[in-house]
Amino acid sequence: MRGSKQSIKSDLARIDALKDKDIDYSEIPDLSTLGEEFWSKAVVKRAEPKAQVTIRVDREVLDWFKAQGKGYQSRINAVLRAYKEAQT
Repeated sequence: MRGSKQSIKSDLARIDALKDKDIDYSEIPDLSTLGEEFWSKAVVKRAEPKAQVTIRVDREVLDWFKAQGKGYQSRINAVLRAYKEAQT
């Protein structure tokens, strides 16, 4: 779902106006209860860098993805990934 720039600005203004005491943190898990052993074994994994490729797609397909706005290349990647995962 996409919002207009004005509604996004309005939402951000409301968020900026919130005081810490008014924010509900109840759904955030308390990670301090995991203990030292958990954190000592934790491993940071970085995403593999994406490969830069040139592919040919139908103009209509490209125009449709571009019409969705910024991030159209990431959306194309997500569609291709979903297809790949559905095939395996």
